[in-house]
Amino acid sequence: MPHASPLTDEQRQQMLADNPRWSLSDAGDAVSRQYQGRDFVHAFAFMSAVAIEAEKLNHHPEWSNVYRTVTIRLTTHDTGGLSDLDARLLERIEALAHRLSMD
Repeated sequence: MPHASPLTDEQRQQMLADNPRWSLSDAGDAVSRQYQGRDFVHAFAFMSAVAIEAEKLNHHPEWSNVYRTVTIRLTTHDTGGLSDLDARLLERIEALAHRLSMD
């Protein structure tokens, strides 16, 4: 199981600068983003692809799906905030979103 290292303020700021569609929570301990698929099946396919990557990292998002909208929230409960695992999963999610044409 990978060990999570908390992100520094600088790392968190850089992650958000590199990914401006993600929002930092008011408490500063999580980031979130919504994605839009073409329809429910497209959104579910995206979630399935993300689930495989999350399992590889043994780091799982908090998320929901309503028809074609997928909302993802990343945080690391073990560290009480954002960690390198969140940053790694966010990168993988963004790559999948690009590949699968999620908006």
